Formats: sequence, structure tokens, C-alpha cells
Amino acid sequence: MTNLSPPPVPEKLQEMLKDYPGHIERLQEVLNNVVYDGRVLLMPFDQAIWALEGRLETFIREANAEYEALQASGDAEAIARAEQKRRLMSQASWKHVWLTDEALWNYFQQN
Repeated sequence: MTNLSPPPVPEKLQEMLKDYPGHIERLQEVLNNVVYDGRVLLMPFDQAIWALEGRLETFIREANAEYEALQASGDAEAIARAEQKRRLMSQASWKHVWLTDEALWNYFQQN
């Protein structure tokens, strides 16, 4: 499987997280791990979905921690940005938003 191209991060997630390129890279990382870790996978598409869900949950935890840390600062602008980020990460984690990505499904069907 090492000759495969990397699986695509769902387009909807790329759109939603366009202001957070590091987050998109981290999603790509977990998808790559599903494909390139050397194990024979019985349900690779499902494992890719689970990997994405896990990483998105991490994003939510990080955004919540950032928001909570800023609460004590009193910086209204920073708090508002952190709240906006929390909402975005929560919305991105809603699987129905990105699960129907055909490119990801096709990748695992073809490989």
C-alpha cells in the first residue's frame, strides 16, 4: 500500500477549516496513518472515518481548553474568537456534514 496516493481529507472539512491549515494537516495525518501503517484493514473506510472522528474530537477539546483559558484574561476579542473556533470545531465534528464526501469513499473503493 505504500505506492498509494494519500487519502483525501473530505472537501467539506477542508472548506470549514480553511483558516486552520494545521488542523487540515492533522486530519491528513490520521488518514495517512490508516493507509500507511502496514496493517491489513478489513474495513478501511470505516477506520478512516473513526480516525477523522477521533481527531475532530481532539480539536473540540483543544478549542474548549483555549476558550476556558481565555475566559480569565478578560480580552473580549480573544474570547469571541475562541468561542467562534469552539463552534466551528463542534460543527466540523458533525459527521453528517462531511461523511458523504465522494472522493474519500471512492479512494477506499478503488484502493
